[in-house]
Amino acid sequence: MTLSRRRGLLHHSGPRAAGLAAAVTVLLAAVLLSLLAGAQWFGPRDVYAAAAEFAGSDTDRVIRYLRLPRTATGLLAGAALGLAGALMQGVTRNPLADPGLLGVNAGAALAVVGAIGLLGIHSLTGYVWFAMGGALVATVVVHLVGSVGRGGATPVKLALAGAALSALLGSVTSAATLLDLSTLNEFRFWVVGSLTLATGGIVAQAVPFIAVGIVLALALGRSLNQLALGEDLATALGTRVTVVRILAGLAVVLLAGTATAMAGPIGFVGLAVPHVARTIVGPDYRWILPWSVVLAPTVLLLADVAGRLVVRPAELQVGIVTALFGAPLFIALVRRRKLAEL
Repeated sequence: MTLSRRRGLLHHSGPRAAGLAAAVTVLLAAVLLSLLAGAQWFGPRDVYAAAAEFAGSDTDRVIRYLRLPRTATGLLAGAALGLAGALMQGVTRNPLADPGLLGVNAGAALAVVGAIGLLGIHSLTGYVWFAMGGALVATVVVHLVGSVGRGGATPVKLALAGAALSALLGSVTSAATLLDLSTLNEFRFWVVGSLTLATGGIVAQAVPFIAVGIVLALALGRSLNQLALGEDLATALGTRVTVVRILAGLAVVLLAGTATAMAGPIGFVGLAVPHVARTIVGPDYRWILPWSVVLAPTVLLLADVAGRLVVRPAELQVGIVTALFGAPLFIALVRRRKLAEL
């Protein structure tokens, strides 16, 4: 394989591994900051007492029932969104691909609206299954539509099919919420994107889905490298392109569907973080994927902490913060990098 590995800031496996270890350290620091910071600051001793010596005090309750689930949601949702974005960029060979491009978020959102408005489901436990189902249906429809005609499911056709389906599903979702005021009131708190929606039970329920998605995604690194060389050359090298796309689609459904159900549709993390990883380690997906798993939750947790502090005692939801900071960062990346180097 002739894929260049010298276009990132770190050129060799040793520095890349050392840098990844340093990134993990930063992630752990972000986790600790997420547990400590907020309208009321706590110390590390308070966190330890709430976890190991729970006495039922107000401090213990805030940490155990609010800060811990919120931080765990940031970890899981961030890793899932970053990895899903990297997968979609690799499979579609489109630098602007993210879970929103191929209709995954739109499918999940419409399914949640249907669950609220038609079935009267008002718990996040129910949202998880409907969001994943909606994401799966949207992914299958996009692949079927994108496969019609000569050449099969090309990156351009998949992107166009995803954009069209997203617009269609978004219109249906808007119409449904506008016609039902109670559904609109509930949906608007979910759709803004927040780490405060999930409880400890929801987090525990999401772990198996995201764990399977992460394992499946990391196993596709070598295949994505070959796919980046072009479909014909990848096939000549022995890559079963259709199988890779199906497995990648399944991983995206598990990751993005579960993350969307837990925290609502959060933008820019799945789009920008893979580009940051690519800037550091180059176009090798065997490194982009694990770096995205570490960088994305770091970004999401720090954005959530910033949202708690900038308008104290109120809070900005993390979906708003990622949009405010993600857009300028992504523009800066576009100006510095040739995004076609996928």
